[in-house]
Amino acid sequence: MSTTTLKGSCLCGAVKYEVTGEATRFFHCHCSRCRKATGTGHASNMFLQPGELKWLQGEDQVRSFKLPDAKRFTNTFCATCGGRLPRQAPGTDVVLVPAGSLDSDAPIKPQARIFTAWSAKWACSGDALPAYPELPT
Repeated sequence: MSTTTLKGSCLCGAVKYEVTGEATRFFHCHCSRCRKATGTGHASNMFLQPGELKWLQGEDQVRSFKLPDAKRFTNTFCATCGGRLPRQAPGTDVVLVPAGSLDSDAPIKPQARIFTAWSAKWACSGDALPAYPELPT
């Protein structure tokens, strides 16, 4: 794989960002936390590792909600419009990018559907992507 630089923004455009790194994974996550955070049947998240996140505009509008009982789940969003934004996991070189926030084309395509054991009965599927009841190893 190779290093890529991508740009993105929130729904209202108040926050703009740039991520640089190696796009290693791209999953549609069907867990209940991702469904509630997005209001949809799944979240489409791309991971860059190693990755670096840089706020280009509106960093003061970036908010995060860490679910108290969750080991890894944090929802990062714009304070004005609520649009989801990327986050860098503390103490790591991993950047999680909500793919819908990208203004650039993603350098890789979705690779799998994960946490399908928690899928809503009405969630979309029917594509050729592999599906895993939890996180694949």
